[in-house]
Amino acid sequence: MADIDQAQSQAFIAALEAGDLEGVRRAPKAEAHTHGPYGGDRDWLRERTGRDIPPLSEPLASLSQMDAWTAEYVSDLFKGADGRRLGWEGAFARARRDGLTRVEFGEDVWMITQGVGEPADLLARIEAARTAIHPEIEWVPQLGFSRHCKRSWLWHWLTPFLEAGGWRVLDLSGDEHAQPIETFQPLYRACKDKGLRLKAHVGEWGVADDVWRAVEVLELDEVQHGIAAADSPQVMRFLADHGVVLNVCPTSNLLLGRVPSLKDHPIRALYDAGVRVTINSDDTLVFGVGVSEEFLALHQAGVFDAGELDQIRRWSLEAKPQPPLAN
Repeated sequence: MADIDQAQSQAFIAALEAGDLEGVRRAPKAEAHTHGPYGGDRDWLRERTGRDIPPLSEPLASLSQMDAWTAEYVSDLFKGADGRRLGWEGAFARARRDGLTRVEFGEDVWMITQGVGEPADLLARIEAARTAIHPEIEWVPQLGFSRHCKRSWLWHWLTPFLEAGGWRVLDLSGDEHAQPIETFQPLYRACKDKGLRLKAHVGEWGVADDVWRAVEVLELDEVQHGIAAADSPQVMRFLADHGVVLNVCPTSNLLLGRVPSLKDHPIRALYDAGVRVTINSDDTLVFGVGVSEEFLALHQAGVFDAGELDQIRRWSLEAKPQPPLAN
């Protein structure tokens, strides 16, 4: 196995240095920050729907602008049970093209209000999409909360998911300023008691102390984005000392106006401070890149050398503790 891993690293490094995207895609990778149907394969979806979805071509000014773009170009594709299946299959098709051997995504708990199935049904239907499109990949089922939802609603929707079992990870996304992070603490504790690994979107739009606070209050294992932490040596040291992983999405940060250029992306400062980072695509249909393109772009921008990027790739592949699938 060590010889195989070494050969993969050598091939990955050579592909980066040659600017060989297909070679980069062939290297095993994992992704921990993507949003299901919105991480789908554009070409695969065009072949099946006739819809050509244009990625963003210039930076947006806010999440609300991204929501408007999504509503205009893709949201109608993924409505209802059939649309959701199309989205899941597209996500696994993109994972296959991208060389992913593990991917983490799922559904927000509010999806049980949309007529696409009960919690156990959702697990089975996403698993069926995986089997149909990319049976070799490890899929880690992830639950999501939306920050704008009332806590009472989230409790109501979450309960049947926890009773059904099978969900392994929890994430929180949406407007970071919608509600205080403390609002979600009881929900996170309930999920931790069930053995779920805990993530949250934070530090994409806020400040460094928001990241620290979220990690402490929600007892996070990982942070989605978290790039604001680079503004504080103290917060970066806290993250490094506690082994908190940041699942970073460089092109997303660029196209949402969070960084002026890839060359100036704070992922470099985080890495240098000893914070473990992974590289992810966020929403491939929106931002136009997969994980392989992200690796290649960071190398071509001079953010990391090829060996450092291979280290990050290998970090993403390291086994993470998973709770049992049973309730």
